[in-house]
Amino acid sequence: MPHFTRFGIIWRLIGPALVLVILMAVACGEAAAPTSPPPAAQATEAPQTAAQATEAPQAATQPTAVPEAMAEPEEAMVEVNPGKLTIMVGFLGNERFDFAFQSGGGGSTDNFSRILHGWLISDTPDKKMVPGIASRWGLSADGLTWTFTIREGVQWHDGSDLTPEDVLWSLQHQFGPQAIDYVSSSTSIRISRVMDRIELSEPDVVSLTTMQPFLSLAIALSETSNGSSSLMPKRAKLHDTEQEAAYDRKPIGAGFMKLVGHTPAEVMRFERFDDFYYQPDNGFPEDKRVKFQSLDLFVVKEEATRVAALRSGDVDIAPASLASKKQVEAGGGRLVFGAEGVWMDVLLLGCFDPQYPCHDKRVRQALDFAIDKELIRDRLFGGPDVFQVKGWNVVTPSTIGYTPALDPSPFDPDKARQLLADAGYPGGEGFGKLIVNTRVSTALPLQVEMVQLAAEFWKRELGLDVEVRVLDGVGLGQRARALELNGQIIWRDNETRTDARRNVSAYFGDPEGYRHLHEDPELFQLVQETIQILDDDKQREALKKMYLRTRNEGYKIGIGYANIPWAVGPRVLTWQPYRLSIWPSGLHTVTLE
Repeated sequence: MPHFTRFGIIWRLIGPALVLVILMAVACGEAAAPTSPPPAAQATEAPQTAAQATEAPQAATQPTAVPEAMAEPEEAMVEVNPGKLTIMVGFLGNERFDFAFQSGGGGSTDNFSRILHGWLISDTPDKKMVPGIASRWGLSADGLTWTFTIREGVQWHDGSDLTPEDVLWSLQHQFGPQAIDYVSSSTSIRISRVMDRIELSEPDVVSLTTMQPFLSLAIALSETSNGSSSLMPKRAKLHDTEQEAAYDRKPIGAGFMKLVGHTPAEVMRFERFDDFYYQPDNGFPEDKRVKFQSLDLFVVKEEATRVAALRSGDVDIAPASLASKKQVEAGGGRLVFGAEGVWMDVLLLGCFDPQYPCHDKRVRQALDFAIDKELIRDRLFGGPDVFQVKGWNVVTPSTIGYTPALDPSPFDPDKARQLLADAGYPGGEGFGKLIVNTRVSTALPLQVEMVQLAAEFWKRELGLDVEVRVLDGVGLGQRARALELNGQIIWRDNETRTDARRNVSAYFGDPEGYRHLHEDPELFQLVQETIQILDDDKQREALKKMYLRTRNEGYKIGIGYANIPWAVGPRVLTWQPYRLSIWPSGLHTVTLE
């Protein structure tokens, strides 16, 4: 039986009165004490500690017109292991290969899209933007037009050349003004709504012009972003359901591996693409081709099954938890941490409607103060190696505009009870049922247990009647878009990122979008004015103020972020996952025995 199911049964049997006892029971397992980060040879770097997390790095809020020059490429022979790397993940979303139609959330589609597709702008381990398929990019003085110069010599998986016309078609298909009528990707919807035109302004230059400054557009099209805009060979029409279905059956990309087999809801099989563009022969400073011949990507939701497969030698990499550490090590494996991999997205939906108790800001604040985030960190996740009580919403310490003032509210049950009573619900009287919707995490085991713990705090400290519902990722998104979850809470993991402007704008700056959490005209205006500031230094300071203002409204509860524990088998000699990556990143750093 999966661990989360056993945990849920325990809660129902023992009840809220013994929440601390149950927490200690979890702690008494193998996750009880924090463990040291993996050795440097096994991971990019140790997870950030609370003492280290202060101001965000002084990265530019937008790329310069001319990207930094890359170092001279290193000439080195790459030894390719003829064997196979096997990875298990918890979910692959709806398994669409065209970004315009992807859904599932929590980085689920990134698990395979990052393997199949190439990028206009690539990244470094610390998430700096560097040239990729676009050799250079820039933004016009008025902030309306982005230009991307497409390099020669990039090939598709079928051996044909990638052309500027292919890039033009791909971007028009996913983000053009007409795309709003058929795309389902939330990112495609947001970009399409503000797009004026996408065109070839020069034979090798693709230009995207928006109706208002969209300063994070280049980041959205880069490998530093969450999601993955798919570059695909151009088709006869921008939208044709038959052609789109045909592409899903036989997708062609420009990524470091090509798809050679797909059994839906079970496995995707990939082969190394020798002609992948990011290599020294094409002037790049390193070789990002993988050093193994093939990869199998399996879908297995249960952590216990993934760990058992790793111990038996059938799997090389899989998301795990500290509770599985001893089992992993008993099989000759180890844990490798993906630093700052996911943040906890806790949304109070539809609270602008007076019919819901959360319309009152004091209710939202009470729910926040009633959760002991540090206890969850220490007793459930085993301490700060995995979980950090830092940041708010999508803004974590590596995000532009982060300040420690954004960190989660302290546990203060007395204040929480007083706020709830002041709002007219003393001891939870008259509140009605509080429904919390979550999903099984694709990257962070124990997410469901975390939500159940929060529910127990709300029951015990506030006297609320709380129901936790576990939905699949696709269903959760569909119900939210249909506004069926208004008056309820969504608690899920989400992708971290260096630039939070698109995410915060979707919830606080877009009155027309289905995601908006409030109906305050002044707050909408503040967000829109802030994200359109062109000067980097001025915007960085304005972002801090904007994030603090939106945080204090209480529509999103800050919980913290997690360093993703990956169980790694003994066949994997080296692997250095990238920071801010919910998916198995940096696979070109993997070497096999």
